[in-house]
Amino acid sequence: MSVKINLKDFYPWYTHDEFVEVPDVIAAELTADRRYEKSHKQRIRRNKSYYSLDVDDGIEASTMFNSSYDPEVALEIKERYCRICIALNSLPTIQGRRITAHYIHCKSQAEIAEIEGVSKGSVSISITRGLTALKIILRSLENQSNSCP
Repeated sequence: MSVKINLKDFYPWYTHDEFVEVPDVIAAELTADRRYEKSHKQRIRRNKSYYSLDVDDGIEASTMFNSSYDPEVALEIKERYCRICIALNSLPTIQGRRITAHYIHCKSQAEIAEIEGVSKGSVSISITRGLTALKIILRSLENQSNSCP
């Protein structure tokens, strides 16, 4: 037995209705997953102030970013994020990629070296030089008043 489902209901990247036939088991699983996600979001919203920051399930991050900040603090966070993005994009491609991999994606220098097929020393030097350049770029961006869109 098969059921016709709308993919737009289950996948956010579908912008228009797209209907497909799937077996009953898959339709039931998709529906159960959607219910679980909805109840999970409800629990986060309802209980956000009761989670400890030492819990490692991602709830604390969503709680911190959904809490109501002072507008000045929110603006400062946005501007700082924007300056970091501009500074990273100002670096040479290899340095920016390695710094992003190491500090944002939490990859070790050895992992980066293995992925790129270079020595760990060259990755280390590239990251060190990139961080030095980042400091200079960020200092110059802080002196500019409207560096972010």
